[in-house]
Amino acid sequence: MDKYFTQVKIGDIGWRISYKDKLVMMGSCFSENIGGKLQQLKFQVDLNPFGVIYNPLSVAKSLRRLLADKPYTREDLFEHQGIWGSFDHHSRFSATSAEDALSKMNERLRLSRSFLKEAGYLFITFGTAWVYERKATGEVVSNCHKFPSDDFKRFRLTSGEIVDVYRDLLQALWVFNPGLKIIFTVSPIRHWKEGATGNQLSKAVLLLAADRLITGFGEELCVYFPSYEIVMDELRDYRFYAPDLLHLNQVAVDHIWEKFSRSILAEDSLRLSKSIMKIIRATEHRAFNPGSESYKYFLLNSLNEVNELTISFPYLNLEEEKSFFQQELQEYH
Repeated sequence: MDKYFTQVKIGDIGWRISYKDKLVMMGSCFSENIGGKLQQLKFQVDLNPFGVIYNPLSVAKSLRRLLADKPYTREDLFEHQGIWGSFDHHSRFSATSAEDALSKMNERLRLSRSFLKEAGYLFITFGTAWVYERKATGEVVSNCHKFPSDDFKRFRLTSGEIVDVYRDLLQALWVFNPGLKIIFTVSPIRHWKEGATGNQLSKAVLLLAADRLITGFGEELCVYFPSYEIVMDELRDYRFYAPDLLHLNQVAVDHIWEKFSRSILAEDSLRLSKSIMKIIRATEHRAFNPGSESYKYFLLNSLNEVNELTISFPYLNLEEEKSFFQQELQEYH
């Protein structure tokens, strides 16, 4: 027991992720937060190729679409208030024309399918067991896109329904990519529309479903990371939440990242991530005297560090940082 809180113990899952691995992250805000951190540190990550998705059925549907290699067509879209979008996608994929929307969706579909084929790890984050089903089609949607609530039927999934869908899906994923390892997690973000009890029941359904899948397939194929439990037991205080008191603030995200990185990242990659963070912070540095020799030396030294890292680790993409230091140095010529 820690001096101020009960620590969530994370056992050795037997897997260690490195910079050489490709990671696909799908689901709700945990995927966005931790996936964003991994992207910042230059890990090879495909983050939410359909946008943020909250419920397990929509995550499963998105993965099925990747496996099927079936492009979206105009018939898959809706037009609402001058915007073209898809009920499978977040609004970031919407556009003012069907052609632009389809271009964004299908280009990402193509890239993400290829990435999934080569990925070593797939993170699946369940956010809520509550789903919205379009009355007109009977399909569960990933995003309601502010359509009238009367257009949808709302209900809560059972753990059995989730397990039934994922039992077949996981087997299909392993046929597509036999080396894929899957990490489940449940988002600690609260869905308060269901109320306190409804939110807890929803999380319980998700936890039970994840546990049944892991128990059924075995921990050599899929495991669980306790992000929900870390927040509930180690960060049970509103100072770790954003002003809406539902989402996590940066302190909480950083705390989860610290536990995640120590339990799942390989030691050499953890050390490398610290070197990369040093470079990232160097790009954020703003000199008091930009024309000084000391700042020039700082830029040259940082550029050399970038070059050394890309030579030693050719799979790293530090082009943005390299370009920054080169452009800054041009001021001296």
